[in-house]
Amino acid sequence: MAFLHGISRRSLNALGAAACAGMMAFALYAQHGLGLEPCPLCVLQRMAVIATGVLFLVAALHDPERTGARIYGVLIALPAAAGVVVAARHVWLQGLPPDQVPECGPGLDYMLDVFPLLEAIDMIFSGSGECAEVSWRMLGLSMPTWVVIGCAGLGLAALIGNWLLGRGSARA
Repeated sequence: MAFLHGISRRSLNALGAAACAGMMAFALYAQHGLGLEPCPLCVLQRMAVIATGVLFLVAALHDPERTGARIYGVLIALPAAAGVVVAARHVWLQGLPPDQVPECGPGLDYMLDVFPLLEAIDMIFSGSGECAEVSWRMLGLSMPTWVVIGCAGLGLAALIGNWLLGRGSARA
């Protein structure tokens, strides 16, 4: 893979952590600067991005040998994949016809405080009217669509980079 020539695992993992930090910075700007309140699915996507970023950062700081790097690749890809799944569900809800959109439900904090965890998770994934609302677009794509793209790219980068790249600029 010629496009990876000259980049180390440590650099790739640091870039992955920076990309996650950038995604979270934009999410916080959208919330506090643009006034877009996150729905329960948005909060879960944020958790997946944060977990992905933390694991990228730990992998960059640790910079393990080949076997450890492969383990990090899989560990990083797991929350990234979870982010893809949650965001894809969110995109699906946004694509529903208005008459099929679920009614708005209670907030995330209320669900987690009042209902057993598995029931709360089921309610979150069922979605609500607020999750189906598209209040922001860039290049015609909603924010959850960008999260699908971002998390999928980060998960693939984690797997490919941590499996194929070596320490320093040489291949392992």
